[in-house]
Amino acid sequence: MNGMDLFDLSGEKAIVTGAARGLGEQIAIALAEAGADVALIDKDLQNAEKIAQDIEKIGKDAMALKVDVTEQGEVENMVRKVKEQFSKIDIIVNNAGIATVSPAEELSKEDWDRVIDVNLTGVFLCAQAAGREMIKQRKGNIINIASAASLIVPWPQMHIHYNATKGGVLMITKTLAVEWAKYNIRANAIAPFTMKTPMVVSSQLYAKYLDEWEARCPMRRIGEPEEIKGVAIFLASKASSFITGSMILVDGGYLAW
Repeated sequence: MNGMDLFDLSGEKAIVTGAARGLGEQIAIALAEAGADVALIDKDLQNAEKIAQDIEKIGKDAMALKVDVTEQGEVENMVRKVKEQFSKIDIIVNNAGIATVSPAEELSKEDWDRVIDVNLTGVFLCAQAAGREMIKQRKGNIINIASAASLIVPWPQMHIHYNATKGGVLMITKTLAVEWAKYNIRANAIAPFTMKTPMVVSSQLYAKYLDEWEARCPMRRIGEPEEIKGVAIFLASKASSFITGSMILVDGGYLAW
């Protein structure tokens, strides 16, 4: 097989959660540009539908569904609907996530629970529901969006609950890779440093900490959302066929020093 052909996703069917904006939007578009049909999952149905229309313009099938990834029934219904339209599920990218900031001593249990529910439980529920279909077909690819916070404590923002979830996402990824390798299912993670997504740019942290984030990164900048596209295609494709249980940093060298 030609080296470039290894990245071809023609005929593949993918789900991307948190796909209405930011990294999820870029990943969904990237998978479609590489040849996959894509289901865009988000609570913001209107914007997910807009991106689905953009994907259809490049000649790929797309669908948008409003789903709360913390609700098991909604997640299972999501998988059923995608299977009905696409006939199979080859790839799921678990990108949906939230973040709030609070010193540990001031963090409320409500904020703790909400971030854990979305970032950790949501990843598990989506991986489990899609994985059951992948087990039946003896083929699948799970990509979880982790973070530099999976390995270190990012600073100066304080979010112990977010860090805990991203460490958990890494262990979910490794565990699924080990348990489901026998079904020809791979599980990997992508760990970005701070990226210039709409959620980040609109937050109070952006103006407050941008200079420090850039100073702490060897490349002296934060990432552009489009810079997630290449690694997503790589992990979704045959180009990474012997890679599972791994996490790829997209961090501008942030963890190198």
